[in-house]
Amino acid sequence: NSNDHVEFAIKLPGKDDNGKEVYLPIDAKFPQENYVRLQTAYDEGDVAGIELANRALVQSIKKFAKDIRDKYIDPPNTTDFGIMFLPIEGLFSEVVRQPEVVALLQREYKIIVTGPTTLAAMLNSLQMGFKTLAIQKRSSEVWQILGAVKTEFGKFGGVLEKAQKKINEANKELDSLVGTRTRIMLSKLKKVEELPTEESVELLGESTIEIEEDENYPPRVIRVLLPP
Repeated sequence: NSNDHVEFAIKLPGKDDNGKEVYLPIDAKFPQENYVRLQTAYDEGDVAGIELANRALVQSIKKFAKDIRDKYIDPPNTTDFGIMFLPIEGLFSEVVRQPEVVALLQREYKIIVTGPTTLAAMLNSLQMGFKTLAIQKRSSEVWQILGAVKTEFGKFGGVLEKAQKKINEANKELDSLVGTRTRIMLSKLKKVEELPTEESVELLGESTIEIEEDENYPPRVIRVLLPP
């Protein structure tokens, strides 16, 4: 309900209680005249001029903060605070080196001052804060999901335990079959007298095994001829 257009409106993660988007107003300000006067006074070493220019700079910053509050902060359509972006690092440094000014801007006008090196960090912090708030609002739902996952893991562990038990039983049966039965068969075979080679060939036929020799590799069996 205003004809004033903010320079940036950041759509925040999460919505208000009515499901509407919430925006964060950001407006860039540059009190060029007062900042140039302050820099000139620094260059000339004019102490009185520095004090005078600094007071004028602070007054202009306060006026900008009031404009942002009155024009662009409109809860619940926006956050209850706004951001003043100072596009020159030196200008930002001049303002934030005066903690009482920063505190007044936040207390009286709900304005946070940022510069080129701090704007991105501020937005990231706000994003994480709103995401954390959304998680807190849905904490009961998150807890239910974690409970369901825990239940499924319990079932999964039970199935694995049963499967492992069956595998162990199968291994025991194989050990019994292969080990015990093999030993019984070998003990029986010991009682059989070994036949001479001629009689074995006569009964079973002759088998041929051809071996290929290679000095770089161990001998390899390449053909086995079995009797018909």
